[in-house]
Amino acid sequence: MKICVSPQALGALLITMLLVGCSAVGNGNHSAAAAPNAPTLEPVRGEMRTVAMLQIRPGNVAVSAEGRVFSTIHPMDGDHDVQLIEVTGPHSYRAWPSTGVQTHNGNYQDATIDSPLGIALDGQGGLWITDTGKHLGKTRIWGFNIASGDLIRKVTLPADVAPKGSFIQDLVVDRDRGFAYLADIANPGLLTVNLASGETWRFQGHASLQPQADARMVINGEAIQFGGASANVGANPITLSDDRSTVYFGAMNGLDWFSVPARLLREHASAQRVADAIVRVGPKPVSDGADTDAAGRHFFTNLNHNGIDVLPPGGNLEPLVRDERLSWPDSVRMGPQGWLYVAVNQLHKAPPFTGGKDQGKPPYSIYKVWIGEIEK
Repeated sequence: MKICVSPQALGALLITMLLVGCSAVGNGNHSAAAAPNAPTLEPVRGEMRTVAMLQIRPGNVAVSAEGRVFSTIHPMDGDHDVQLIEVTGPHSYRAWPSTGVQTHNGNYQDATIDSPLGIALDGQGGLWITDTGKHLGKTRIWGFNIASGDLIRKVTLPADVAPKGSFIQDLVVDRDRGFAYLADIANPGLLTVNLASGETWRFQGHASLQPQADARMVINGEAIQFGGASANVGANPITLSDDRSTVYFGAMNGLDWFSVPARLLREHASAQRVADAIVRVGPKPVSDGADTDAAGRHFFTNLNHNGIDVLPPGGNLEPLVRDERLSWPDSVRMGPQGWLYVAVNQLHKAPPFTGGKDQGKPPYSIYKVWIGEIEK
C-alpha cells in the first residue's frame, strides 16, 4: 500500500509536529491541538474508516449526496422500536424520518414500517426501502423525501406476485421512469414495480437467478447453515447502471454477475425475450450486497473472505479490501467524495443461522472504504 506525500508536505508536517510538541512541553497541556494549516494525508485505495458503531444490527445502508447516512435495521436482529435510522454520530442515531412511522412494542400495523431491509436513493431526493413484511405478511415499498421526511409513495405488492413467504429485499429505483426493480431471495426472481399504479410483475425460472452448487458459503472455515441446512439462496444483489438503462443482478450463492436491459422489464416483455437478453457480465464472489458506480465498476461484499471485491468494466474480479472487521458485510453503497459505505452485522451469528442463541458481539458497524473519485 503506497501513500504519496510530497517532500514539501512531509517537511511541513515534521515542523508542525516539532512545534506542537514544544508547545505541549512548555505549557503542560497534553491535549494541544494541531496547527490549523497542518497537512493531512489523503486516503489510499482500500482504506477503511469507521462511520458508526451500533448496538443493533444495520441491514442495508444508503448515503445522500450531502453525506447523510441512513440504514435499515435488519429484521433478523429481533424486534426494536426503530426500523429505519439516520446515523447522527459515531455511536448515535435517530429514528428516520420520524418516530411515527416506526413500529413500537411489536405493534405492527399498516401505518408503520414492519421489517425493512433494502434501501436505495433515486437520484431525485428520494430514499426508498423494501419492507419484507415479516409480521404483516405483505411486502411494501416506502419512498420518503430526504429533505423533508415526507412520504412520497407507499406501494403494497400484490399477493399473487409477492406471496407470504417471499423475502424481497434488495431494490433499485428509476424515479425518472417511475419504476423500481427488486430481487426475491426466497422465490428467486426479479420484480418490476410501476410506482404510480402499483402494478407489479415477476420474472423467474431462469438459471441466472438460482444458487450455484459450487458457490458455498464458508466463513472463517465454517460452512454456514441457515434453518438447519446449508445456506444456499438465489437472487439477491441487484444494481442499476448510472443511466438507468441496465439492471445487474446475481444470486447470493452465485459466482456470476448478469445484466438485462431495464426496458424489457419495464415493458413486461415475455419471459423468453427477457431470458434471451440476459448477459453474463463477469465473475462475482458469494455476496449479500453490491453496487455499481458511474464508471461502471461493480462492488461486491465478499462473505467468504471478510472483504469487498470490485469488477471493473471488461476486467477481472479484484479484492478491494480484506479485513477481519468485515464480519458479514451485508451491503455496500456508493457515497460522495470517493467513499464506498458498507454495513457489517455478523448476520451468520444471528439465531436463524445458528439455530439457537445469538452469537453476535456488538458493536455492529458501518464503515466507509476509499475507492477514489471518478476522473472526469
